[in-house]
Amino acid sequence: MTLDDVPAVSALEQRLFPVDAWPLQMFLDELSQPETRRYLVAQSTDGIVGYAGLMCIEPIADVQTIAVVPEYEGRGIGTALLTSLIDEARRRQAADVLLEVRADNPRAQQLYVRFGFEQIHVRPRYYRDGTDALIMRLQLAGIPAAGTGDANPEKGRQP
Repeated sequence: MTLDDVPAVSALEQRLFPVDAWPLQMFLDELSQPETRRYLVAQSTDGIVGYAGLMCIEPIADVQTIAVVPEYEGRGIGTALLTSLIDEARRRQAADVLLEVRADNPRAQQLYVRFGFEQIHVRPRYYRDGTDALIMRLQLAGIPAAGTGDANPEKGRQP
């Protein structure tokens, strides 16, 4: 993600997360911290169709955000974004990757489980509308990078 991407990403954020959307300035603040942050976009001929961000302060990485526009769900974009974030966490020598996911978002939860994330906690009423957040963790220590060995998160993935 570059500064030029922020207006489009911010517009998508408002569309996809109307209750909990980050303000535009938050994306700018995140991009100003490359020593601990990495943000990505997924593009198609229609423009930006997904985005994701990671904060890593060793030994913990945290998925700050990940989103794909509904019209592009089911095309592997979320999988590609999450793979890139996990690879970045490994590159930054994180031992664990954490994330919060809405308790009422089974599609996202299934994606994370496919990657080996496990639920470790619940934050009651975390989101502004009162929905709980499930805290999930992926332990990276001793797990090879994607595409190597038996720890490939795509192995056994259903089309």
